[in-house]
Amino acid sequence: MGPAVAWDPRVLPPQHGKTFTVTGATSGIGYFIAEQFAGTGADVVLLGRDANRLTVAQREIRRRYPSASLQAVELDLADLDSVTRAADALAALDRLDVIVENAGLISAGARRRATRQGFELTVGTNFLGHFVLTLRLLPIMAATPGSRVVPMGSHLTRKMPFDRTNLLGEKTYRPRVAYAQSKHAVEIFGFELDRRLREAGLPVSSLVAHPGSALDVVTPRRDGINEPMWLGRAIAPMVGRLVQGKDQAAWSPVRAALDPGAEGGQYYGPARLTTGPPRLATPVASSVDADNGQWLWAYAERLIADTEPVEREVQQALSLAALFGLAGGQSDAGERGEHVGRRDVGSNGAGRGSGVQE
Repeated sequence: MGPAVAWDPRVLPPQHGKTFTVTGATSGIGYFIAEQFAGTGADVVLLGRDANRLTVAQREIRRRYPSASLQAVELDLADLDSVTRAADALAALDRLDVIVENAGLISAGARRRATRQGFELTVGTNFLGHFVLTLRLLPIMAATPGSRVVPMGSHLTRKMPFDRTNLLGEKTYRPRVAYAQSKHAVEIFGFELDRRLREAGLPVSSLVAHPGSALDVVTPRRDGINEPMWLGRAIAPMVGRLVQGKDQAAWSPVRAALDPGAEGGQYYGPARLTTGPPRLATPVASSVDADNGQWLWAYAERLIADTEPVEREVQQALSLAALFGLAGGQSDAGERGEHVGRRDVGSNGAGRGSGVQE
C-alpha cells in the first residue's frame, strides 16, 4: 500500500497531463465527478447519451473552471454498438488514466424492458454495457501505467442478496430488485477485474466505490444540470449530516480514482455508509467472492456471444481477455496482502427516478 494520505475531498491533488473519463457525466453524481476532475487540471472526457446535455455539462464546468480541458463522447450503455463507437473514440486518445463507471439506470419502469441487444435494461445498462466498454479500453489503459477502473457500486447490496438464478429478471421482475442485482454485478465485476489484471501483470487496477445516498434537493445548483427549489437550498445546512447532495456523493469515486495511497481491490464509500467523507469500506461478502467473480465473467461472455448477430467489435472486446491472459487460470493470491478483492476471500449513476441516487 502507498503512504497514508490525509484526504480532503475539497482540496484534490493536481492531475495535469492525465486524462480521465466518466460515464453518465451529464447529470447527477457523474456530472460532479467530472467537475471535480476538471478542477484538478486533468483532461476530462464526458460520456453521455445526449449531445445537447453533454454541451450543457461542459458549459457548467467551464463556468467554474474556465481553462478546463474537456471533450465529449456520446455513449448509450444500453446499445453495444454505441459502446463500441465510444470505446473506439477513447482508444484514439494519447492516454487514459481513469474511467469512472458511474452511469446507471435506477428504474426501467414497472414492466421489464430490454436493451437494443435484448438484455434486461437495468442490468444490461449498468453492468453489461460497462463490461464491454472496460474490455475494449484495456489496451489504452495498459499503455497508461498506473491507470484505474472505478466501477460504481451501491450500499443497496447490503439490503438485497445477490441472485445468480434471476440476474436478468427472467423469473420475476421488480425494478428495485433489478437495480440491486445490477449493482451486485458491478461490484463483483470490479473485484474480479482487479484479480485478473493482477494475474496478467498489467499496470491497471480496479477499485470499487459506492456513493452512499444523494438527493437533488440538497445538491448545489448547476443550470440545466440540477436546479433545486429554494426550500432545498434553505434546509441543506441543517440536514448535512443526515443527507448529502450529489456533489458530496461524488467524493468516494473521486478518491478511489485520485488517492495516491489507494490500491486495486479496495472499496471506498462514505464514512457513515450513506453520507460523509470518503473512507475505505468493507463490501458485502458476495461482491468479493472469487467463485461469484468467475461465474459472472463467464456468464457475461456467454450472454454477449449468444447475441445475434454477434458484432465484430464485441467479439474483439471479448477476445481481449485471451489477448492479455485474463481468461481463466488462477495464480497464488497470497502476495495481495490486505486487498479485499483477493481470490481467497469467501465470507456491497446518473439515473432516472425520484432524484435519489444510491
